[in-house]
Amino acid sequence: MLDWLRRDPHALPTVEVAGRALPVVIRRLDRARRLTMRLAPDGGEVRISIPRWTRTAEALAFAQARRDWLARQLEALPARAPLAHGAALPFRGQALLLTHDPGAPRRPAVAQGALRVGGPESSLVPRLARWLQAEAREMLAADLAEYCARAGKPAPPLALSNARSRWGSCAPDGTIRINWRLIMAPDMVRRSVVAHEVAHLLHFDHSPAFHHCLKELFEGSVQEANRWLKAQGRSLYVPFG
Repeated sequence: MLDWLRRDPHALPTVEVAGRALPVVIRRLDRARRLTMRLAPDGGEVRISIPRWTRTAEALAFAQARRDWLARQLEALPARAPLAHGAALPFRGQALLLTHDPGAPRRPAVAQGALRVGGPESSLVPRLARWLQAEAREMLAADLAEYCARAGKPAPPLALSNARSRWGSCAPDGTIRINWRLIMAPDMVRRSVVAHEVAHLLHFDHSPAFHHCLKELFEGSVQEANRWLKAQGRSLYVPFG
C-alpha cells in the first residue's frame, strides 16, 4: 500500500531529532506539486515526497527546518507496555485481555474477550507473535483469494511482510506481500490493504484507472481505512516492535 523503496539506512542522509539520527527517505513523484513530510509508522525514518525537479538539498533543508515538528511526532508515538498477564493485545480491532497461566495449554485461544495462553513466561512474547502471524496468514490468504476472484485474476503467491515502512506491496512478478501486523487492525483496514495490492495486479500504478478499480473491488471506504492507518497505524508496532 505504501510503496517506499527499502534501502540501506546507513546509506541514507539523516536528520538529528531529539538525540536520534533518523534516516531521510526522499521520493520524487511526477504528481507532487510541493514537499510533504511525515514520520514512518514506527518512528524509524523520515519520509519526504518531492516534485521531480526539486533538489535533494532542498528536501534535507526542509527536514532540518522542521525538527521540532518531528520531535513532537516522536514523542506522540505510543509507549510500549510489556506483554504479560493482564496486558491488552490488539486483535482484529479489539483489545484482548492477555490471560497467562503457565500450567495451561501453550497454544493461545480466544474466549470471551480474552486471549488465554500457557507455557513459560520466558517464551510468551515470541509465541504470541507466531500465533498472530499464523492468524494473519490464514485471514490474508482468504482475503487475497476473495479479491482476486472479484478481479478475475488467479491468486498470486502471498508472503507475510515484517516491513517497518509499508503495509503491503505488489512485485512486478505478481507476488503480494502484506504486513502481518494488520491482523491487529480492524478487519476493514486489513482488507483494504489486500484490495489495494490486488488492484495493482490490474494497474501497476496509482492512476485514475487504479483508483476506480480499487473502489470497485473494496466493499468499504478506502478513505476511512486510510484515515485509520494514518491515525492508528503506529500503534500496531507497539506490542512487538
